[in-house]
Amino acid sequence: MKRDLPINALAAKRLSAGWIGLLFVAPFLLCYLTLLVWPLLNGLWLSLHAIDLLSNIGRWVGAINFIDLLQDEMFVRSAFNTVLFAALCTPAMVITGLALALALNRPGRATAILRGIFFGAGVLSVTIVTLIWRLVLMPERGMLANALHGMGLADIAPLNNEWLALPAVALATVWWGIGMPMMLFLASLQQIPHDVYEAAALDNTSRWRSLRYITLPAIRHSVILVAVTQMIAQLQVFGQVQLLTQGGPNNSTRSLVMFVYEAMFEQWQLGYAAAGAQALFLLMLCGMSLQGWLERRAGKAQS
Repeated sequence: MKRDLPINALAAKRLSAGWIGLLFVAPFLLCYLTLLVWPLLNGLWLSLHAIDLLSNIGRWVGAINFIDLLQDEMFVRSAFNTVLFAALCTPAMVITGLALALALNRPGRATAILRGIFFGAGVLSVTIVTLIWRLVLMPERGMLANALHGMGLADIAPLNNEWLALPAVALATVWWGIGMPMMLFLASLQQIPHDVYEAAALDNTSRWRSLRYITLPAIRHSVILVAVTQMIAQLQVFGQVQLLTQGGPNNSTRSLVMFVYEAMFEQWQLGYAAAGAQALFLLMLCGMSLQGWLERRAGKAQS
């Protein structure tokens, strides 16, 4: 029995340390479960019901809401617009952010000022951004119209054109959010040792080859991070679409979040709106899975 005492004491000590560690984790775990897990499960439960908001009575309908979504032309159009918008914005965010980071990755007061200018747009609210771009894209009197008139070209109204409205909103979004990708790329570029570039310069390596074989492999994890986070963020587009085009013209810019908003607050279909939100969550989950797959692939390539 005397030999068992130290073992029991060690087990008790480890158990006590485990409880202490759980106490440290408990606040975060509680917030995570309350603010993320519970709303997600509750939204999934609501999507399987048809709920009357006036009487607060719901009945189980199973997968009928999801079947109705697939047969709803407005939902299909909204899903297509959302994916297309993310496909327009994400490459532009990555390429433009990386180009700005490469251009501004040098010491000096001018580059510091330019970094602040490009990053400053992200501080603006969506209302200010849409007001600025309404003035830019305004027919006849906007900045774009005046520039076209000065070049002797015909005036166009991108926000009133079914084919140009979504690219115009994407352009405004890229202008608004390019600061964060630029700063992330700058942080990654500054982690690359300068000795590598000096060795490449001694071998008369061109800038393009240095970019291809030194810079891009060194920051590929940041490229994947920026691409996936931007894709997930753009799948949730709402504010700039609502304020610039209100989903028009001819529903060419209507997004999934706008579809969920209208189903909930205009049609009062809580279960149907929850089903649309679950479809949006599935799209974002695919984006997260894509990030994991790209990270694993990059790790295998590195090894």
